[in-house]
Formats: sequence, C-alpha cells, structure tokens
Amino acid sequence: MYRYVKSVPRRPVPRPVIVSYMLMAMGFMIILWTVWPIVSFFFIDQVVLAKTVSPIGDLSGFKPAETAYASGVKNTTDPNTWFPTSPQKKVSAPVNSYTLSIPSLGIKDASVIIAGDDLGKSLIHYGGTGLPGEYGNTVIFGHSTLPQFFRGTKDYKTVFATLPTIKVGANINLTYDGLDYTYKVTEKIVVEPTDLSPLEQRFDDSYLTLVTCVPPGTYLYRLNVKARLVRI
Repeated sequence: MYRYVKSVPRRPVPRPVIVSYMLMAMGFMIILWTVWPIVSFFFIDQVVLAKTVSPIGDLSGFKPAETAYASGVKNTTDPNTWFPTSPQKKVSAPVNSYTLSIPSLGIKDASVIIAGDDLGKSLIHYGGTGLPGEYGNTVIFGHSTLPQFFRGTKDYKTVFATLPTIKVGANINLTYDGLDYTYKVTEKIVVEPTDLSPLEQRFDDSYLTLVTCVPPGTYLYRLNVKARLVRI
C-alpha cells in the first residue's frame, strides 16, 4: 500500500543571488584571462627562455606596464630611457626607415625608424647599431603588452606582444633600401633591464636582435630574440 506524500516545492533561488554568482564568475574569468600570459611566461615559457634570471625572479618590483605609464614611473615609449647609460646615436643615413615582417607571428611590413624616439608610432632601430645586411648587430626595439591585445602593425604599442612565442628557426624578414634580408632566429634569452649585451656588436657576420619587455604586459625583464642573416 502506497502512502501519498505531498512534495514540498523547492524555493526558487532569488534572481539577485544568481546575478551575483554570474558576476563573480565573470570577474574570475577576466582575472584569469589577464594573469595567464604572465603565469605561463614564468612557469612554461621560462623553461626555454630563462638563461640569465632565476625561474621565478624577484617580483617585488613587478608593475603592470600600463600602470607604469599612468603613474609616470617610466616612459617606455621613448627608447632612450631603456638604456640611459648607453643612449642611442643620432645617425644620418640616406635611408632612415625600413620594414620588418615575421610571418609566423602575423607581423607584416612593420615600420622601423632608425634612431627614432617614439615606440608608439613605429619599431625603433637603435641608433649606432649595425644596418640590415651589413656586418654587425642590428638592434630593433618594440613595444609589447598582453598578447590578447595584439593587433599586428595596426598598433605599435602591441606589435611585439606575441614575440615571446617565436620559435628558434623562425624567419624574420627586413626590407632595407630596396633589398630583402632574411634572418633566422638562433636563440631567445631573458636579461635584466640594465643588461647592455643586446647592443654588443660582432663583425664576423650580420646579426639581428629584437628587444621587448617581458613578462607580457610588464617591464620587469627584457626579452632578446637573436637571429643571423641567411646567406644564399
């Protein structure tokens, strides 16, 4: 014999509570979306990149790049502030600009200004370093930020946002004075901001060094992507 038991209807969850949970979940996702590139750099990419810093490093000086701009701590759009003890030389060359392309990163015909002073408008060829195709080391600075904001050559404040992901063996193409030069990436290293080694000149061949800030969205360290001219 069955006994009829009257079911008690569940009380619906108040709509404000549901909305609160949804907002909390969205907030968590936004934080994860922002922090993940930094975390992956330290714990994943750093396995490949770290050669001159410890795996984690000292985070006491950590500041997101955009916060630094707003507070006026450092004007990172001016390449002259990157190496204040070794300022770039104002050179006079018949050709004062050229283009850079990195097919594997979706960077096409990015403008490079020789001895320029505004990284918000172009990449900067550090004045006094070797010219493309010549013996020596061509040094190019570029801005980076969180890779989510990468817009290719549409925005030079994000142009090197994906540079930490470049692979050894990838091609970097420069077009200077009507001639095309292909450089092949040989190594990636991370150095302290005060390290002047990327400016060193070697004259046994033609080299290229790309410099940007890392981890993504910060200026805690410098990433140096080194490449060598492919000679046919």
